[in-house]
Amino acid sequence: MVNLVAAQKPLLHGMMKMAGIQPTTLEVEPGTIMHFWVPRETLTEPTEENRTKKKKPKPNVVLVHGFAAEGIVTWQFQVGALTKKFSVYVPDLLFFGNSTTDRSDRSPAFQAECLVKALGKLGVNKCTLVGFSYGGMVAFRMAELYPEMVDALVVSGSILAMTQSINEAVLTSMGFKSSSELLLPNSVKGLKELLKISTYKKLWFPNCLHKDYLEVMFTNRKERGELLEALVSSNKIITIPSFPQRIHLLWGENDQLFRMELAQNLREQLGAKATFKSIKKAGHLAHLERPCVYTRCLKRFLASVNYDASK
Repeated sequence: MVNLVAAQKPLLHGMMKMAGIQPTTLEVEPGTIMHFWVPRETLTEPTEENRTKKKKPKPNVVLVHGFAAEGIVTWQFQVGALTKKFSVYVPDLLFFGNSTTDRSDRSPAFQAECLVKALGKLGVNKCTLVGFSYGGMVAFRMAELYPEMVDALVVSGSILAMTQSINEAVLTSMGFKSSSELLLPNSVKGLKELLKISTYKKLWFPNCLHKDYLEVMFTNRKERGELLEALVSSNKIITIPSFPQRIHLLWGENDQLFRMELAQNLREQLGAKATFKSIKKAGHLAHLERPCVYTRCLKRFLASVNYDASK
């Protein structure tokens, strides 16, 4: 029987190519492979005509996905809206999509390190990061560890680090025993519960579609479980880095995973360079639930970053 989610992939890939990005795979280091969608011109040899034109390069934007889907599935509604004015890069983090490693390190810091190395191979030395959920934690680590590469940061539905106390509070409030039980569902019922928690509007899909999604998107279960384990810090207090970058927190007002109170506290902890914007009638998946509003807010911030850089 045809898997409907898998069958839609060629259509999504076609949409991405029409938007101007193409897939590629990079060897970050021996044993570590990262899959990316990158601007078409990154993969093509420049013609003599293009060399003489010397077009002004577009600012680089890197879209980093969360835990329940790979890159272009997460950012499918944002890519086409950004490629006209920005060079858009959409990675699949390790153990998502076709990205993998034989290293045992499962930390967000290692994800950030591999992302930096891969972007370097693609010729990117400066970028703005947009991170959602798990991808937001990776983005925070990248901005902290490689400040020379990150101009600015947009984070949605995420926090600096997952302490044991925050993890337990989030799971207890939703009635789950572990992060894997919540974020790595192995049944249609579990996926429905995750979708219910992640959205403001209660969406309905047939059971067969949930089953197909589980088969296609929740691969590498052992390794992803290890990623979740490595995410939780035993530290009771998070040390707030002194970020040199502007940071914009873009949040669904009805996010049940990382509630508004967490976001507002985070903005205060990050200091004067941090800004906050909430999106009404949107949950954790604000970029998918209200894509037009989310993208408009994102483009407004990116334009302001680009304006500041040009002064």
